Amino acid sequence: MTQASPYSLLFDPVKIGPVTARNRFYQVPHCNGMGHVRPRAEAANRAMKAEGGWAVVSTQEAEIHPTSDLSPFAENRIWDARDIPALRLITDAVHDKGSLAAIELVHNGNHAQNLLTRGPIFAPSDMSLSYALPKQARAMDKSDIRDFRRWHRDAALRARDAGFDIIYVYAGHNMTLAQHFMLPHMNQRSDEYGGSLENRVRLTRELLEDTREAVGDDCAVAFRFAVDEMLGADGMQAAEEGRAVVEMLKDLPDLWDVNVCEWANDSMTTRFQPQDGYQNDYISFVKKVVGDKPVVGVGRLTSPDLMVSMVRKGIVDLIGAARPSIADPFLPKKIEEGRIDEIRECIGCNICVSADTQGVPIRCTQNPTMGEEWRRGWHPEKIAPKGREEAALVVGGGPAGLECALQLARRGYAVTLAEAGPELGGRVTRESALPGLGAWKRVADYRLNELRQRGNVDLFTDSPLDADAVAELGIPNVFIATGAKWRRDGIGRTTLRSPPRIAPDAAIYTPDDIMAGRLPPKGRIAIYDDDQIYIAGVLAEKLVQEGYEVSLITPGLMVSTWTDLTLEQHRVQSRLIEMGVSLHVTRQLTALDAGSMRVACTYSGREEDIPCDAALLVTERHRETALYEALKARGDLTTLDLIGDAAMPALIADAVYHGHLAARSFEADPAEVDRNLFRREITDLSEETQP
Repeated sequence: MTQASPYSLLFDPVKIGPVTARNRFYQVPHCNGMGHVRPRAEAANRAMKAEGGWAVVSTQEAEIHPTSDLSPFAENRIWDARDIPALRLITDAVHDKGSLAAIELVHNGNHAQNLLTRGPIFAPSDMSLSYALPKQARAMDKSDIRDFRRWHRDAALRARDAGFDIIYVYAGHNMTLAQHFMLPHMNQRSDEYGGSLENRVRLTRELLEDTREAVGDDCAVAFRFAVDEMLGADGMQAAEEGRAVVEMLKDLPDLWDVNVCEWANDSMTTRFQPQDGYQNDYISFVKKVVGDKPVVGVGRLTSPDLMVSMVRKGIVDLIGAARPSIADPFLPKKIEEGRIDEIRECIGCNICVSADTQGVPIRCTQNPTMGEEWRRGWHPEKIAPKGREEAALVVGGGPAGLECALQLARRGYAVTLAEAGPELGGRVTRESALPGLGAWKRVADYRLNELRQRGNVDLFTDSPLDADAVAELGIPNVFIATGAKWRRDGIGRTTLRSPPRIAPDAAIYTPDDIMAGRLPPKGRIAIYDDDQIYIAGVLAEKLVQEGYEVSLITPGLMVSTWTDLTLEQHRVQSRLIEMGVSLHVTRQLTALDAGSMRVACTYSGREEDIPCDAALLVTERHRETALYEALKARGDLTTLDLIGDAAMPALIADAVYHGHLAARSFEADPAEVDRNLFRREITDLSEETQP
C-alpha cells in the first residue's frame, strides 16, 4: 500500500513487548467450536486469518487445568505437555503466513461445569454455578489460590514452548476467575483477596506478574479486561472501578485488550445495536491511561474509515475483530489492496455464536467457507475452475441462488440467473426490511455487487420460468433455488399430531403476507409462534409499530427460544414487554375462529380464548418444488440440483452454504463429494501409549 492511500496508517507495524505485529489488524480470541477436539481444523481456520492479513491471530480460550473443564464445548486445552503438539499445529500454521500467534489462558471458575473431569469447581466465595446445575462452586482457600497461580504459570510456559508469541491473562465476559475476584457480588472474602478494590484486583496482579516473570523475555503478555459490565450502578463501570483497575495495572501488560461484558454485550447483534464501533464510548479512556502500551478494542468493526478514525483519535492502536474476521478473513488484504467493495461485511446476526453455544464448529451467514478450511479444503477467495460444461442456469435470486450463481461465475461458467419477482435477494431482501434487521441486506448486496462486476453473468428479474421455458433456454445445467412459503394451516412441530381447527371465516395471515405489505385491518392480532426462531418476535415489533394490539403465543418456555443461542433472547423478550405485546408462553394452538384464538396449556391442557381480529401463523414452510419436480420428470438435463430453502427450509446461513456447496460440487467426482460430506478427525490408536 502506498502512502497516498487513506488507509496506510492501518498497515504500520506495532511493537507489543518483545514482538512486533506487521500491521494493526488483530484477530482477538474467539471460539470456533474446534479446539482440542478438532486441532487440524482449528489450525487451518486460524491460518486462513493469517493468510488474509491479520497480523495477530489468537486462539479461543485455552483451559489451563482439568478444574476448568468446559465439556461438551470444544475449546483449546493446555492442561499438560501432551496438549503442546496440537497447539503447535496452530502456531506453525499462523507463523507460516507471517503472523503472530496469541493464546488466551483461562480458568473459568464457576462458569466451568467439569462434566467430563468431575473436578472441584472454584470461585472467590461459595456460590452457585452460572448454569442451572445441581452443584455449587466452593470458595478458594489460600492453598487453592497458590495452586491456581501455579497452574496458570505452568500453562504460560507450555504456551511459550508451543510457539505462541502473545500470552493472555483473561479477566472478561463474566466467565473467568480473574474477573470473578474483581467483582464484589462474587467476592465476599475478608482476607487480602477481598473487600477493597485493591484487594480484589490482587489475584489478577499476581497472574500478570507471574506470567511476565515466566515468559516475558520471549513472549508478550496481554491482558484482556472488560472495563464495563453495562449494568450501571449494579456492576463495574468504565468511569469508576473499570478505570481504577486500568490505573492500578497499567504498567504490567505489554498489551491491553479491552471490551465490555458479559458476552451478550461484547457480541451484541445488529438487531439491538446497529452501530459499528459501539464499544468506543466505554474503552476510549484506556489509551490515555496506559500511554505507550498498545491497546486493542472491538465493536464489530467493518469500515476502514472508522478504523482509521479510531487510531487517529487515540482510542486504539490495533483494530480488534472476532466476527468481522469470521465474515471476511481477508478483510485486511482487501483494504491494503484497495478492494474495499469486495469486503464481506459482518451482519451481526451471531450465527457464529450460535454454533459455539451448540458445541459445533463455527458457521457464518456471510462466509460459507468458515469452518470448512480443513474439512472440505475450502478457501474464501479461491475456487477450482470450471470443467467441461460451459453454462449454468440458476432459478431463484434468494441467498442460495445468489451464492450459487456467484461461485459458478467465479469458476468461469456462463451463468444465467432468473428471479420470478421484481427484485433480487429473496428472503434476505424481505427480512432485512423488518425492524432491526437492516444490516442483513449486506448478504444480498455483497453478492449482487460481485455478480454485476462479472461479464459472464446475466441477471433477470420478473422472469418466472416453467419447465418449457427452461427447455427453451437450452442450458443443460440447472440449479433450482425457488425457496419456501409459510404455511397457513397452523401445522408445525407442536400441532402436527393434533392439527388446529380453523373456521372458514378466520382472518389468517402468514409472515409472507406481512413482509409483502398485506396487513390486516387495524385492531387486535394474535401471533402464533410455533417456529420459535426469530421471525415472530421481529414481526411482533413491526405490527406494534404499525399500530396493532399484539399478542404473541408460543408453546415455548419463553419467546423466540432459539435466540438464546445468539445471546439475544433476553433482549427480545424485554423489548416485546416494553412495547406492550401480550405474551403467552407454553400455549399450543387448538382452534381459530373469526374473533378469537383458542390455546391450550402445553402441560395441563387447560384451554383459554385469546381475543383477536386476525391471526398471524408462524409455524412451518412449504418447499416450492413444482419446477424442480417438472424438470426431474422430463429427465433431459445434464444437471438438476435443488438448493436452499427449496431443498431444506432453514436459516439464511444454511441457504448460503447450500448454494456454495452446490457450486463447488458441480462437475466434481461424486465419490469425492460423498467422501467430503463430513471429514472427521480421528484419534490415532495404532500405537499404544505407555502409562
